Amino acid sequence: MNGEGERNGGEAENIEQLDLNLAYRFLDSLPNDVHILNNLPDPLKITRINLAGNTISVLPDSIATFPNLRELDVSANGLAYITPRIGELRNLKRLLAKNNNLVDLPKEFASLLALEHLNLSGNRFVSFMPQMFELLALKALLLGGNRIDVIPPDIHRLQRLEILYLGGNQLESVPAELGMLRKLKALNLCDNKIESLPSTFAKLTHLQSLSLHSNRLTLLPVGLVKLRNLEELSLRENPLVVRFVRDMAFNPPSLLELSGRCIKNTGVKYGPQDLPAHLLQYLNSARRCVNPCCKGVYFDARVRHIKFVDFCGKYRLPLEQFLCSPHADERWEDCSATSSSEDEAIGIPRERMRRVLLG
Repeated sequence: MNGEGERNGGEAENIEQLDLNLAYRFLDSLPNDVHILNNLPDPLKITRINLAGNTISVLPDSIATFPNLRELDVSANGLAYITPRIGELRNLKRLLAKNNNLVDLPKEFASLLALEHLNLSGNRFVSFMPQMFELLALKALLLGGNRIDVIPPDIHRLQRLEILYLGGNQLESVPAELGMLRKLKALNLCDNKIESLPSTFAKLTHLQSLSLHSNRLTLLPVGLVKLRNLEELSLRENPLVVRFVRDMAFNPPSLLELSGRCIKNTGVKYGPQDLPAHLLQYLNSARRCVNPCCKGVYFDARVRHIKFVDFCGKYRLPLEQFLCSPHADERWEDCSATSSSEDEAIGIPRERMRRVLLG
């Protein structure tokens, strides 16, 4: 047993909150009279119990002996059943039950209205339990490493959610309602089968970390670049990135293109009387380089470029861009020390995503 009772000479009677550490004790059950058998103080004073790393397959009714419990850890037990009496733990704020064999939850689970942190990663859930959407105080919900294939639209009910971990499931899509979780700071959707993201992601204005690696993404919503607080974005092992790396090769421009660029960049005057129709049409097809520090144009030869951080402050460009030079990155860097008056007026921070993981 750990707690302030030990630290203060065993004066347990005067202590209001105590911890009970029974982790890795080779326990296979929690006896009804556990507080008697272990000479425990008043169970009403116990606010934290750690049972991790045992072989308790059933969380029994006796857990209700500790009605003032605030934190319960039953991780790595092979747990397959939770008693309905868990609903009596009205003060429970943290429940860790990761790496077990759970497939469902008792309906009384919905009574845990004080619960703020729920970790059910590494179990056998195939879907969200409806009871979860009654836990309106939840700030962190971790369901990674299960077999969940759908995120229900009811996810929007968890308006206080700040952390949502769904990595390592069977998700193929993401509902638009996920964008309604305005307080979300960290979202992990890695190791799924997701092919696209809803445009409502642009509403996740508090999002700081977004993990999307090992999915099937071929594009991203343009609104993603408007997330001012986004600092970390993980995209490795997606077709989006594979295609990006594959298409990085730059084919040198032809003599025709070099001539056309020269004409357009130097402002040479020309008209129908000067050139054949097909050359006029070619010159008129010139496209301006999207790099704001570059005044060049291109026709056919260009670099296909995915840009997640715009150091110039122009965060309105699409993520996939076509630049006129293979050295466009350097010019973006050179431009980082300046910003337009428009940028300053709307208050766009110069430093955005600090970490972009592509591989």
